[in-house]
Amino acid sequence: MMKSAGYTLIASFNPIHSIILKNHRRLSLNILYGNSAKSKNSTAYIRKHQLHTKVVMVAGQYLPPWFSVAPMMDWTNNHYRTLARLISKHAWLYTEMIAAETIVYQEKNLDRFLEFSPDQHPIVLQIGGNNLDNIAKATELANSYCYDEINLNCGCPSPKVAGHGCFGVRLMLDPKFVAEAMSVIAANSDVPVSVKCRIGVDDHDSYNELCDFIYKVSSQSPTRHFIIHSRKALLNGISPADNRKIPPLKYEYYFGLLRDFPDLRFTINGGINCVDEVNAALRQGAHGVMVGRAAYHNPWYTLGHVDSAVYGAPISDLSRRQVLEQYQVYGDSVLEKYGPHRPSIREVVKPLLNFFYSEPGNGLWKRKADAAFFHCKTIKSFLEETLVAIPDSVLDAPVAKAPSGREDLFANLSDLLPLPYETSEQEQEVLYA
Repeated sequence: MMKSAGYTLIASFNPIHSIILKNHRRLSLNILYGNSAKSKNSTAYIRKHQLHTKVVMVAGQYLPPWFSVAPMMDWTNNHYRTLARLISKHAWLYTEMIAAETIVYQEKNLDRFLEFSPDQHPIVLQIGGNNLDNIAKATELANSYCYDEINLNCGCPSPKVAGHGCFGVRLMLDPKFVAEAMSVIAANSDVPVSVKCRIGVDDHDSYNELCDFIYKVSSQSPTRHFIIHSRKALLNGISPADNRKIPPLKYEYYFGLLRDFPDLRFTINGGINCVDEVNAALRQGAHGVMVGRAAYHNPWYTLGHVDSAVYGAPISDLSRRQVLEQYQVYGDSVLEKYGPHRPSIREVVKPLLNFFYSEPGNGLWKRKADAAFFHCKTIKSFLEETLVAIPDSVLDAPVAKAPSGREDLFANLSDLLPLPYETSEQEQEVLYA
């Protein structure tokens, strides 16, 4: 029995083919392949073929994942994804990482972890783990929920995950296991599979080592999509927050992968904070861009421009008030559905706490919210009590002009690209032995 109502087509925008033609990325590949006429002709053919193939794959359902919201623990849950989908119809959404063991051991309580509304499509399930049997069983159990892709976490540096748990980014040190895990996931599911990883771990941070990982996983499994967080991970006990700040971004590694693995699809992640920077990455040749904390800390301005600026849909006149009216219906239905096991008002409202980021009344609204959490029983009563702090001019205005991005984010990449990757004959013999 299917747990969701299947795919919901989005018909409120231009036809898919017109959006693709309007927003088709005639990408500036000089950064990857130099300026020779031969290189330009050959790579133009490859990219044209790849984009055509990608469009055909998704044309019957959704637009390609040019923009996606990163999986974030304790953040990208059902409540946040519901809000995100109310703002953007085309962004690809990811679940929090869910451990395979959790899915297996909670088999009789799966809705709590895997259920989502059909409106959240396109949506990707991210799982984590280091036990092939549990990964296989978890994938099988998730099938009835109709996710659009299944992703394996090979990038989380948290001590609980990569340390005691021995999965997450630590899996990058064992590409053979990752290939086996991806094969198991693909064998137990009918949807595409992908890997999210870093560019390295501790001292295993050379470009060749990253390429070895990509090469081994892609050649020994059906994996054709990699999401690359363009920092390495440090497993010396520093916090996940520091792992997002201390290791430097090396976008040149990502663009090197585009050059060296033209048959694979790569999404860039890390340090990209607004739609302007998303489009800058796409213009440089990125297949897709994943944004994390910016989409959570400033959802209105980050997600509000995705459909028009990235996908070429008409500019929306959607207002915050309209989004809140729809979210209230969702929130109160959740509170009614789960009865004594329902989430708290605070949990359901949590994604809204950044909804008025930098707007007049935001500070007062948050103070009223803190007080309302103690006695409000419904989302409707919560919003009635707190929204008096926000001016009507903010509540009823459509999303304003997108903030400008950093102009130098991908500057001088052509000078920084690593040397092309080549697999040795000896390595290939070992690989296929």
